[in-house]
Amino acid sequence: MRCTARMKVSILFLMALVFSGCATTQDVRILDREINRLQSQVNALQKEGQREKETLHKETQKEKEAHSREWAALRSEWKNELNTEIKKLQTDLLFRIDKNETEIRILTTGLDEYKDFAKRPSRDVERIREDVILRTRVLEERSKHLEERNRAFEEKNRAYEERTKGLEEKIRILEDRLRGAEGKVDQVASKQVEAEKAMVTMKEKEKEKEAAPEVKGPPSLVTGMGEIYKDAYETFQRGDMEAARRKFEAFLKQYPNTDLSDNAQFWIGETYYARKDYEKAVLEYEKVIAKYPEGDKVPAALLKQGLSFLELGDKANARNLLRRVTDRYPQTEQADIARKRLETIK
Repeated sequence: MRCTARMKVSILFLMALVFSGCATTQDVRILDREINRLQSQVNALQKEGQREKETLHKETQKEKEAHSREWAALRSEWKNELNTEIKKLQTDLLFRIDKNETEIRILTTGLDEYKDFAKRPSRDVERIREDVILRTRVLEERSKHLEERNRAFEEKNRAYEERTKGLEEKIRILEDRLRGAEGKVDQVASKQVEAEKAMVTMKEKEKEKEAAPEVKGPPSLVTGMGEIYKDAYETFQRGDMEAARRKFEAFLKQYPNTDLSDNAQFWIGETYYARKDYEKAVLEYEKVIAKYPEGDKVPAALLKQGLSFLELGDKANARNLLRRVTDRYPQTEQADIARKRLETIK
């Protein structure tokens, strides 16, 4: 636009010079060149304007086509959604129509049945009434029978409660006897300790006086054995189970096959039992039974094995071991204790 305005001003200026008569031939040529140059600029501007117009037209056309495609896509999407919604509504409507038709058929059937019932003769109605009365009587009789059974059940329940009370009393008595038996076990153990002490002392004195045929080794060896065993006993009595166990084990390493060896092995099991390590106690008692089957400690080892299994919750093994004590050694104190404990195992 600025170039066009300047061109117009230049043309007017030159024309004014020509018309004023002051222009020369050279001025005219200059004017012609200027006019040609301006004409070229005008043409260039016209072409540029035409190109811009065409470019704008093309862009406008593209935007129009893009809008058309977008509108077509939206219209297609709306159409699909509308068709889908219409189909859903049609399906729902058909379902409701079918449901209503089904209900109508049910109501119609019920109405027809009611009409047929109303048309029946009165004796049919009377027969139905008598049938209802008869069934009512049967139900009443059954109800009475159930009440009688309920009363009998309550009586049995009361008898069962009384029996339960009696059993609880027996259990209490058995528990008292069990506590007495446990006290007796402790007494037996104490007696065994005292008896073994006396036996050790007596053997020491006898072996000091004379060399018995069954004693192997010199009197000094026998005296040393008795001292080691006595020291282990005294340690056990003081309650130092770990030290007592070590001393009894040392005794067995030095004297594995003497008259006191089965006793020492039994008291090793007792150290574990006192510490409530029942599994190890069972294993040590088993060594008494396996290594010294003719020894005096076998009944006690079987009894304490049974009590250990009972503490571990293994009632089956406990019951079997206690029965072995009563069957094999019926006249011993261990058998009396085993019988009382068997009475408490359910």
